[in-house]
Amino acid sequence: MINKAPTLITRKPTVPINSETVSIRFAKMVASGNDFVVTEVKIKKLKGKNSKTLAREICDRKYGVGADGFLILEKVKKASIRMRIFNADGTEAEMCGNGARCAALYSTPNLQVPSPEFNIMTKAGVIQAIVNKDTVRIKLTKPKALRLDLPIKVNGRLMKVNFLNTGVPHAVIFVEGLEKIDLPCLGSAIRYHAQFKPAGTNVDFVEILNDNSIRIRTYERGVEGETLSCGTGSVASALVTTCHLSLSASGSISVHTQGGEILKVYYKKEGIDFGDVWLEGKASIVYKGVYHV
Repeated sequence: MINKAPTLITRKPTVPINSETVSIRFAKMVASGNDFVVTEVKIKKLKGKNSKTLAREICDRKYGVGADGFLILEKVKKASIRMRIFNADGTEAEMCGNGARCAALYSTPNLQVPSPEFNIMTKAGVIQAIVNKDTVRIKLTKPKALRLDLPIKVNGRLMKVNFLNTGVPHAVIFVEGLEKIDLPCLGSAIRYHAQFKPAGTNVDFVEILNDNSIRIRTYERGVEGETLSCGTGSVASALVTTCHLSLSASGSISVHTQGGEILKVYYKKEGIDFGDVWLEGKASIVYKGVYHV
């Protein structure tokens, strides 16, 4: 009996690699299980493509590189770098905490930023980054629009939801038995709820472990599903927890993510206002490659 070699089935590229093809150099990066394709490409050089179309294609986990988000970095005068963030569905986000940490780690050697401490321009505003080897700390813009114990009806059930914008909108729900939550169903229903129209919201389910430690699961807008971690969601969940537990005016919260990493959120609070909010965790470059458009 002759054993036949397995047949390798591949998808033909939509654009043959020839003189009309543009090659995009990128880095695949991960922060707490949140993964990103990071590049310095100038989109205007890509004929017939725009950022949203390219983001959908390159983030596709079957036919692209595969990622939760697509980050485009460039040097600007008003900050050390500018970061544009596109979700896997092609929509552009104002801010991404884990994405910003990846951008900071990438920029230190690749964009020759002036020092390990520098500024990043986002659509949510300018944030500060500090890089120490593979640990990256970012200072977020001032959180806003805090609302506590907001009653909404979801799938015929009345729920109390908290809301905070940490650069992007987040609904925070406290639960017991975090792993038993039907996150795709419940997360989607809250993400598209009329209360949060027209922009919608990210949704964080939070289980309190003790006065300075929580676990979260996040349904991310733009990914339209659960991710292993969400930086702005970790911050929103930690800050809402300080209100829920009436914690001290300054301190830190450890956030246990689905990706396994424990992120640290540092804060200062005056009444219901927050300032000096930092997110800290590790980031890494998984590999570098070339994507052909």
